Amino acid sequence: MRIGVISDTHIPVTAPELPGELLSGLAGCDLILHAGDIIESSVLDSLRSVAPVTAVRGNMDSLELREKLPDKIIIEAEDVHIGMIHGSGLHSRVISSVSEEFDKQVDIVVFGHTHTPLNEKRGNVLFFNPGSPTDKIFAPYRSFGIIAVNGRSFSGEIIKIGG
Repeated sequence: MRIGVISDTHIPVTAPELPGELLSGLAGCDLILHAGDIIESSVLDSLRSVAPVTAVRGNMDSLELREKLPDKIIIEAEDVHIGMIHGSGLHSRVISSVSEEFDKQVDIVVFGHTHTPLNEKRGNVLFFNPGSPTDKIFAPYRSFGIIAVNGRSFSGEIIKIGG
């Protein structure tokens, strides 16, 4: 199973629309996860034209999205449990705060908020932040991610957008 992972799109604040490079990179995904700060629901509609989408709300999302989307969610992908939350607070504490939101039953924690890509295993849990495909305010490049799941096996990859 191939899962596209994005966060912090901030459309139309940081870009008028999703980058074409992102949409082509998500082609062939079985599922897309969006870890919040979507801003406008039309972003989810665009992503749904590529693959089914599961999303959580972020701190910058519109009232419409905050009312529709959960704060956090746990999904099953084959035999892997993925917890997803946007994250909040100081960038230096986001990993510890998102890990506290999920019990030991998750294999992967997907989060956003910092715009800084991360693909790091701590203990038995993969912490995965895809960065932002539209903004590099806290990162050296724009990015998104792919998580590959095969039964109980999984791996993450950060994909840079642009030069």
